[in-house]
Amino acid sequence: MGTERDSRPVSQETSPLSRVPAPLERFFRRERRSVPDARDFARRALIGWGVLGREDDVLLCVSELATNALVHGVPPGRGFLLRLLPYGDGGVRVEVHDSGGGVSAVPEAAYAPEPGEGGRGLLLVAELADKWGVGEREPGKVVWCEFATPGAALPPRSPRSSSGPPGSSRRSAEPQTRATP
Repeated sequence: MGTERDSRPVSQETSPLSRVPAPLERFFRRERRSVPDARDFARRALIGWGVLGREDDVLLCVSELATNALVHGVPPGRGFLLRLLPYGDGGVRVEVHDSGGGVSAVPEAAYAPEPGEGGRGLLLVAELADKWGVGEREPGKVVWCEFATPGAALPPRSPRSSSGPPGSSRRSAEPQTRATP
């Protein structure tokens, strides 16, 4: 039994692989200017990919996750990795990888810091993103969030992703999903 081979050239205009931009990633050192640099990197990626409609939400979440990585997840002498992954028709997944310990969770209302004291980053991410979660890596963790844009479908849930529900300090098997009105 043999296999057939199609020798016709693949059109770059019609190939599904040519329409999906490649994921982008960049490493940032443990320094204060890394947060605006990460936001600028994400902004350029979104413009290059032609992502429309959720740019402000994505960029705010990049800032919050990068800040959390620097404040809570990056030991001295290390840094964090920002990975941006496109999917579907303009959807975006943001991942921030760090090598620190700890579990990222939305603070309970009773334990949330007073206004102006910080600690609201994951509350913003939970509100703005369609899904978010925490995954394990060695060493450290990856905190991620996903944004569908008009016409984009979110990818299926990853069985290895996890996050804590609002107010939880434990990881669970299911990512957080934003409720739609």
